[in-house]
Amino acid sequence: MTIDDDLFTVLRETAQKRRLPMRRLVDQALRAGLRSMGTRRARRVACPTFSMGTPAVDLDKASALAAMLEDEEVLRKLELRK
Repeated sequence: MTIDDDLFTVLRETAQKRRLPMRRLVDQALRAGLRSMGTRRARRVACPTFSMGTPAVDLDKASALAAMLEDEEVLRKLELRK
């Protein structure tokens, strides 16, 4: 996140006056600003999950599988150049 220089100066000075860490002051300022905009606090959303069945490959060897798939793709591309 980028903060404009003029806002950063005000934040730094206010943090020093209130003897607060900059992070806490920024959190407070954001909360106050969002409240004034009528924004509600974020609520949790339930995301459904689904069983995908038993994996067709051994996931403990995912790196080896990725390397094998990458090798196959390289060979496929080389075959297309012929």
